[in-house]
Amino acid sequence: MLQVQFIRENKQAVLEGLAKRSFTNAQTIIEEVLSTDETRRSTQVLLDNILAESNKLSKEIGNLFKSGEAQKANLLKEKTGQLKDQSKELTEKLNIATSELQELLYQIPNIPHTSVVAGKNEEDNEEIFSEGIIPELNENALPHWELAKKYDIIDFDLGAKITGAGFPVYKGKGARLQRALINYFLDKNIKAGYKEVQVPHLVNEASGIATGQLPDKEGQMYHASVDDLYLIPTAEVPITNIHRNDLVKEADLPIQYTGYTPCFRREAGSYGAHVRGLNRLHQFDKVEIVRIEHPDNSYNALNGMVEHIKEILRELKLPYRILRLCGGDTGFVAALTFDFELYSTAQKRWLEISSASNFETYQANRLKLRFKNSDGKSQLVHTLNGSSLALPRVLAGILENYQTENGIKIPEVLIPYCGFDTID
Repeated sequence: MLQVQFIRENKQAVLEGLAKRSFTNAQTIIEEVLSTDETRRSTQVLLDNILAESNKLSKEIGNLFKSGEAQKANLLKEKTGQLKDQSKELTEKLNIATSELQELLYQIPNIPHTSVVAGKNEEDNEEIFSEGIIPELNENALPHWELAKKYDIIDFDLGAKITGAGFPVYKGKGARLQRALINYFLDKNIKAGYKEVQVPHLVNEASGIATGQLPDKEGQMYHASVDDLYLIPTAEVPITNIHRNDLVKEADLPIQYTGYTPCFRREAGSYGAHVRGLNRLHQFDKVEIVRIEHPDNSYNALNGMVEHIKEILRELKLPYRILRLCGGDTGFVAALTFDFELYSTAQKRWLEISSASNFETYQANRLKLRFKNSDGKSQLVHTLNGSSLALPRVLAGILENYQTENGIKIPEVLIPYCGFDTID
């Protein structure tokens, strides 16, 4: 979340940033934040003064009793009783103001980077790069959901029987291709300097709040209410929380992690042909990369993440493009996000397969994740994350773009991981 001091010192810049997101009631909520913070700060001053006076009187009372002046001591004890009542009232007022301020700050998204253009939705995103050759398929080319059925590698009906729509069952070579992609992505990330971790697939409320998934404004998280745990929407959540409440050493930056997990999203309100097959699922696999960076290096790191994802897509020989998201399409906690989309030849449209984001200090402030700088002062780190990659649409792209009349070829880089070169 944003720091109150930053809002107070950069009010106009904050409002201009929120305007890029088309964030409604920005002026009202910012004024409310500043007003509540003023109440909190003035209450804190009064409380500190009363506690200081109470401590002073307590020492005087002790000295008076020692010197035999009990009458004067008892008079002062009455005053300390009054101060105690006042401090109790102020403490309650302070707690209310602090809680209200926290709830207000939770409602404010991150401020977009200066390079982010204003916009309302995906139509206003900027294409900044594209690469790869879109293959020409024959007239009998099929979309991936029909290929999956034809070659018996993904069963959507069986998944619906077991659980419900959006929970596919991968079978035979489909399951092996899925596993091959996971291992390939992990190996690429490890070679790039990321440390592999295996993390829980459920997190507590504190972890969800720390990375910005909670409060869940869009109702996308699955909640195991009996235990008050949440199924993760991405490995970013548990991985980033590894360092919640930590003071890391500046010399240890950057800290880089990669991890594979299944991901769970309700995808409320998602209907229609555009979500058919693997296009949008409630459970899917993803390999994530997370970086904890010195603020001075975070945007160089983001560019490095983008180049790393490019390399993976080049090796897979899939046509793709990169979008810089506009303010209205940038995620709640991100300052800058680049989306990767691959071209689905059979569907004749672009499918998002990855995003790389810099959250600057927004997550770190919630995480209370800091480092001690060269001046000996604690400073918030910058956090970043990216998908390398989300599997369903990559798998869909491979099935569709590599299909032939005689089966589906396997990208050359994946053959050692699969143990076969064709699905037929």
